[in-house]
Amino acid sequence: MVRTTSSIEKHVEALAAREPAFAMVVERIGVPPPRSSEPGAQTLLRTIVGQQVSVAAARSMWSKIEAAFGSPPDLHLLLAATDEQLRAAGMSRQKSGYIRSLAELVISGELDLDKLPDDDEEAIALLTKIKGIGRWSAEIYLLFAEGRADVFPAGDLAVLIELGRLMGLGEKPSEKQLREIAEAWRPYRGAAAILAWHSYNNVVKSSGAPID
Repeated sequence: MVRTTSSIEKHVEALAAREPAFAMVVERIGVPPPRSSEPGAQTLLRTIVGQQVSVAAARSMWSKIEAAFGSPPDLHLLLAATDEQLRAAGMSRQKSGYIRSLAELVISGELDLDKLPDDDEEAIALLTKIKGIGRWSAEIYLLFAEGRADVFPAGDLAVLIELGRLMGLGEKPSEKQLREIAEAWRPYRGAAAILAWHSYNNVVKSSGAPID
C-alpha cells in the first residue's frame, strides 16, 4: 500500500535498504507523502476529461460535466447523452467516445471496478478495455486508487528521467530497461515510482526548470 503515511514509510525504508540511490534521496529530501485517489468510475472519468488539457481547463470541464450529469456524474445519463450535450460540457468527439466506452463497460458489468483481479496485469488488461485508458492510466489508477504496492508506471516520463539520473545511467532509459532494473525492487515498485516523482519535483523546484 502507498496510500497511508505508515505504509509509504515502510516501503521507502525497504527500498533504501536495498538501493543506496534511494537512501540518498530519503536523506536529502525525506520520505514522500502518501498519495491517493478514490476508487471507482469517477476517478477514471476525471482521467479521461483531463487528458491533454491544462489543469484549469480540466477543472472547468469537470464542473460542466457535474452540472449536466450530476455529482458524481451518472454513467447512465452519460451513456445516453447526445454528442451535442457532451460537446456543451466541453467534450470533444473523441473524449465523448471514451466516456461512453467507460460507461458502457461499467453498466454492462463487463468491468467491475469493485472486483478487479488481484493479478496486476489482469487488472491492467481489463482497465485498458476502456477507450482512452492506456497502460499508464491503468497503472496510475491501480497505484493511487487501489494502493497496489508493486504497480510500476515505468512509462511515465518523470519516472524514466529521474530513475535514470538516480541510477547513474548516461541517458534516459527505455521503459523496457527500467522495468528490468526495477525487478530488484519488488514488491515495492510503487513506492519507487512515488520516490522518483518526489525527487524529480524537488530537482525541478530547486532549478526552476524541468530536467532535460
